[in-house]
Amino acid sequence: MGEVVLENVWKRYGKTEAVKGLSLEVKEEECIVILGPSGAGKTSTLKMIAGLEDISSGHIFVNGRLVDNLEPHERNVAMTFETYALYPHFSVYDNLAFPLRSPKHKVPEVEIKQRVDKVADMLGIGGLLDRLPAQLSQGQKQRAVSYTHLTLPTIHSV
Repeated sequence: MGEVVLENVWKRYGKTEAVKGLSLEVKEEECIVILGPSGAGKTSTLKMIAGLEDISSGHIFVNGRLVDNLEPHERNVAMTFETYALYPHFSVYDNLAFPLRSPKHKVPEVEIKQRVDKVADMLGIGGLLDRLPAQLSQGQKQRAVSYTHLTLPTIHSV
């Protein structure tokens, strides 16, 4: 992971302030935990870093680069959620290839196969690509979910 810096970041949904003036710095190879009750802004913060939510004000830097107005795929950040967000009717391979097949990315199938195979081997799930999610252990599902995010450009988020 690279360095992530938030400077006085706010997220507003209408009149609701989900994140209020958050500033933090996560250095290279440092790990942080964001704790709080439901509605405290934990997920909103991570989504803003990844570019899945716009910030209302403030600035976000990844490896010293201002990313406030960059699209998610341009930020080189990925997220992994605790729950297993796999499509049950897709094979592991198709789940992993899915983000690369979006019209926005337009990645050629040859490159998709190379990227899926490379990361699947790295995560130790290379032999599971033809299985459906229901045929996986919980640990294998977690790795497959991680993998769906690793197929996109990679700095791995907190």
